Amino acid sequence: MIRRSSLSRSHADGRGQADSPFVSMDRMYRYQRHIYDFSRKFYLLGRDRLLGQMTVADGDNVLEVGCGTGRNLHILAKNYPNANFWGLDASEAMLEIAIAKADSKRLTNVSFALALADEYGREKDLGCDKPFDAILFSYSISMISTWKATIQKAIDELRPGGRLYLVDFHDQLGLPRVFRSLLRKWLDLFGVRYPAGLLELFDGLEGAGIGKVYVTELYRRYALVVEFTKAPHPPVPNSLN
Repeated sequence: MIRRSSLSRSHADGRGQADSPFVSMDRMYRYQRHIYDFSRKFYLLGRDRLLGQMTVADGDNVLEVGCGTGRNLHILAKNYPNANFWGLDASEAMLEIAIAKADSKRLTNVSFALALADEYGREKDLGCDKPFDAILFSYSISMISTWKATIQKAIDELRPGGRLYLVDFHDQLGLPRVFRSLLRKWLDLFGVRYPAGLLELFDGLEGAGIGKVYVTELYRRYALVVEFTKAPHPPVPNSLN
């Protein structure tokens, strides 16, 4: 596999514009990236639980959307050496860390691309010529303003019978009010918020026959895990926007 998709793109596609998401994400993570993996393990709860419940077979193609430093993909690529993994992110700074760590671990079955969560081309940006067997979101949906379009895009890129896995912040309604309020204010500083309507969206997809959803609420609704299995012969869905 090609270990690196092109991380440096022309200004013509918006990556060099001051208000582009690429510039914004690099600005946010330029310095954080060096301590990201160490600091996030204390509050991005449920990630290892989700990785443990994923079904990955030899030859499978697996994508993580919003992969950051590649922490999850490094684990998966090591555990499943005969599967193929891709990660995409809007931050070139984070992807540089992801690639460097994959190199240090001598992982040859994972590659990375600079792209937006709702606009990537599976073949053009990732070099994958088949629909994905699994797509993973790990604490990324809560940072994506176009989260509905992003989920729709992921479902479109899954093969029939493929699985979408998601772990992220929940609504924290089971936690003490003061703690919940402080947590939400702190997350707001990073543009992170639980997207209202997320579970209703998946319920609607299931009701429309597009797939089956299973939800696990963790730690008094601090976080949640979603596993969505695309139907073998799903109807063509309407836009989720």
